[in-house]
Amino acid sequence: MPAAYPSTIAQTVEHEIVITRSRFITTVAPVTSVEDADRVIAEVRRRRWDARHNCTAMVTGVLGDQARSSDDGEPSGTAGVPMLEVLRRRGLTDVVAVVTRYFGGVKLGAGGLVRAYSTSVSEALDRAGAVERQALTRVTVDVPHADAGRIDNVLRDWVRHHGATLGEPAYAAAATFELWVRREAIDPLRDDLAAASAGTLDPVIGEERVVDVPTA
Repeated sequence: MPAAYPSTIAQTVEHEIVITRSRFITTVAPVTSVEDADRVIAEVRRRRWDARHNCTAMVTGVLGDQARSSDDGEPSGTAGVPMLEVLRRRGLTDVVAVVTRYFGGVKLGAGGLVRAYSTSVSEALDRAGAVERQALTRVTVDVPHADAGRIDNVLRDWVRHHGATLGEPAYAAAATFELWVRREAIDPLRDDLAAASAGTLDPVIGEERVVDVPTA
């Protein structure tokens, strides 16, 4: 089985819900660092400068070991922490959530705020798409140009059935294909390439790295 790492999200999403006349506009975005998350937060606050609150939560790091949240003026524990809990329950990292609230004139109470901020983030994440992270090994294979098109098709079909992903090919004296493969799939890849090339293609095994793999 591949090593378990927190997932992240595929794209930035903005989503709005209205609860008792208050507008909750959630922005969720994939980020690469705390600094990148801070940049997203600053941009939302710049655009939503007239809002009563811009509450935030982020989780960063390959293992999701860095986390931060802010209630931004809401009663303590009613916004940032519930938002962060949603990110944690989803098993996410390298993600930031900003929920902008335009107050509608009716107080929601502590429980109502917790539900509103949690629901806002959950619904936005549902629309953002998931990206799994796995420890994969880099494999390259050099293919004569005359066979490149056929082997390209073989590899595209192979990765779909083996939880692998293709990198960008390089073209020089030969066509070099790059794959990111689970360790236990390296031998099947070697066998399948040999079968597809009458034994002429032998993959080169490289380093292992945590790689983003979009889910179906």
